[in-house]
This record gives sequence, C-alpha cells and structure tokens, in this order.
Amino acid sequence: MTATATELPHNMKTFFTIWIGQLISILGSGLTQFALGVWIYDQTKQATPFAITVLLGSLPKILLLPFAGSIADRFNRRRIMILADTGNACLTFVIFALLNQHNLQLWHIYALAALGSVLSAFQQPAYFASISMIVPKAKLGSANGLSQMGEALSSVLTPAIAGALFVSIGFNGIILIDFVTFFFAVGALLIVRIPQPERAPEHENKNLWQDMTFGWHYLRQRRGLFGLLLYYAMVNFLLNWSAVLTVPMILSRFNADVLGMIQTVMGIGMLAGSVLMSAWGGIKRRIPASIGFITLAVIGLAIAGLQPNPWVIGGGVFILMFAVPLASGNSQVVFQTKIPREIQGRVFSVRSMISQSMMPLAFLTAGPLADNFFEPLLQNGGALTNTFIGHALGTGAGRGIGLMFVISALIGVVVSALVYLNPRIRNVEIELPDALEEPQETVS
Repeated sequence: MTATATELPHNMKTFFTIWIGQLISILGSGLTQFALGVWIYDQTKQATPFAITVLLGSLPKILLLPFAGSIADRFNRRRIMILADTGNACLTFVIFALLNQHNLQLWHIYALAALGSVLSAFQQPAYFASISMIVPKAKLGSANGLSQMGEALSSVLTPAIAGALFVSIGFNGIILIDFVTFFFAVGALLIVRIPQPERAPEHENKNLWQDMTFGWHYLRQRRGLFGLLLYYAMVNFLLNWSAVLTVPMILSRFNADVLGMIQTVMGIGMLAGSVLMSAWGGIKRRIPASIGFITLAVIGLAIAGLQPNPWVIGGGVFILMFAVPLASGNSQVVFQTKIPREIQGRVFSVRSMISQSMMPLAFLTAGPLADNFFEPLLQNGGALTNTFIGHALGTGAGRGIGLMFVISALIGVVVSALVYLNPRIRNVEIELPDALEEPQETVS
C-alpha cells in the first residue's frame, strides 16, 4: 500500500532506516573513490584528469535535473531511489570486472563517472523531496545534519580503511566490498514506506516540458530565493575551482599516507559540523547564518593554500569542511519549509541545477589553468617567485594550486559580504510564509 501525503510524519523512524542503509553504501563508495584517486594520479601525475573526472561526474546530472525533478513529482520516489542505487551497483561491478581483466583505463573512469552522474540526477531530487515527507518539520535541521554526516563518516573512516585493505585484499577486493554495500541501501528502501504527495489540481494537466520549466518560474517569482541560488552558484564555483585540485596539490609534495591523513582531517571537520547541525538543528535566522558559515568555509580554504605544510593544509580543510554542513543544513531547512511538498521534486531539481551550474566551468578550467598557468608562476624561476606572493606562499610543486585556493577565498569573502547587504536575500525566510504544516497531536 502506498502512503499518502495526508500522513504527516510524527517521528524519524523511516528516515533513520533509509539513512543507515545509505550510510553503509556511502562508506563502500568512499573506499572506491579513495582508491581511484590514487590510481588516477599514479597513472597520469597531472591535475587535469582529476578535474575531468569530477566534471563528467557532475555535468550530466546538472543537465538532467529539471527532467529528473519532474519525474520525482510524477512517480514513486522510493522506486526511483531503488533503481538509482541498483544502477550504481552495476557500475561498480563493471569496474570490478575491468580490474579483474587488467583492462581498466582512464577513459573507462570517465565514462562510468558520467553514467553515475545520470543516476545521481534521478536519485537526488527523489531523496531530498522525500525528507519533508518522512521527517517532522521541527526535526528537519537535525535530519539535514545527519544527511551530511554520512559523507563525513566516509571521509574519516575510508582513507585508513582503504590503505589497510589495499595491503590485505587489493584494489579488486575494495571494489567488491563497495558492490556489496549497495544491497544495504536498496534493502533499507525496500522495507520502508515513503508517502507520495498528491499532485496539486493546477499541475495535473501539465505536460513534461511544462513540469520541467515550472520549478524555474517558481523560483524566478521569488527574488530572494533566486538571488540566494545565484550566490550559491558563485560559491560552488569558487570552492570547486580550487578544491578539486586538493589531491594533486598534496601528492605533488607528499605521499599517499599524508593524503589519507589530510582527507581524514577533512572528514573529521565535516563530521563535527554535521554532528553539531544534527544536535543543534540550526538557528532561527537561517540565511544570515548560512552566509556566515560560508564565509568561515572560504577562510578555511585560504588557510589550506597558504603553505605546503600538512598541518596548515589540514587545519584549513578542517575549518572548510566544518562549516559546509552548517551552511548547507540551515539553507536546506529554508527550502524544505517554504516550498510545498507536492512540488519539491521540480523546485529542488532546478535549485540544484542553478546552484551547481557554474561547477562544470570550474572543473573544466581548474586543471588546465593549474598545469599551464598558476603552477609555472611559482616554480623556481617563475614570474612570481621573487614577489611578495612567492615569499608568502612558497615556491615549487603545488604552490600554484595554493595560490588558486587563496584567490578563490578572497573573492568568496567579498561576494558573501555583498550578499549579506542585500535585504531581499538576507530576509527571505521572513518574507516568505511557511508551506509545511505540523502534524496534529492525537490521543490513543
């Protein structure tokens, strides 16, 4: 039997069941991502392949999100998530088979990243639109904190685990573990019910194209929300333009053990922020808080780029990743409470498309600019070697990427200050009424 939208959530039992299944799957995927990162750098010794992999892992999703959001509002969201998880399991098995045949090549990674991005395009709006259906309004902040916690736990646990597993069972064994973990995600979805919202009468007769454009028009009519998304698009560009090169910046001077340590520190930072968000639930004025935490994040990015020292890099990325779930969690609650449940698939997909729209440009330009422009500037004898910048950041391998970190952060601070000064964005949660109702208390 399918649950209906009239069954308002009274507790987080269903959410916890799904979250645990997804957490196990995320941990398995984290093992594979760490292993593939080391494999790519060993094969190429360049930054560009990392950027290309991330680009192909994001661009198809961004392009497909409006269509996928419409599908999430038209069809059963739980089934969409099951199909997406099953597809990802199949892609993981393909990597396993190629490794066993000693035939894994870089273009295989590119192709599989693109296919995984397609599946993510359908899973993401279905999942995010389901949260407000299975979590009480008062607990949305905590649920968003827990959602971020899965990725954080993966960052903390998988580097050390992946290193140990490399020695004991090899790359093939790691991929096989990842494949098995998908069954936990699918199994959790199979045993729960997710209420499916009733389609609003005014949307019943819309065709697929009208559904796809609905989210865009909805957000454009709400200038505060739309301006907020343009800000997020700029922040995502700045963060990803430099942070996508974190692995090559570290491996250019240190070995995989140091990379694993710094990635663990990143995960601990994100875990700390996620736990705080989950326990705290966020502040009443969520948008100013989100802007403040984004500012803190880009300050951490600047610190990470200052010196080729593992402790400095680790301290910077800790601050960055600590602030990310706090900024994201507070912002997510605003969208979940201001947008009606029955249109969240379409609106959330367009929201993600806008906020991530600049990321492909970041991925496309970051690697070539690092390899061909910024890195040569700070090599021995480079144009900036004997300048203030060269003395402050140091010279040699990875220092051009460090400069990219600092430039991104400085621009991010300026943009955040300008956005905070815009009253339509700063006060959006006050100006827009809530769309979610609370469940009525009953006596049994």
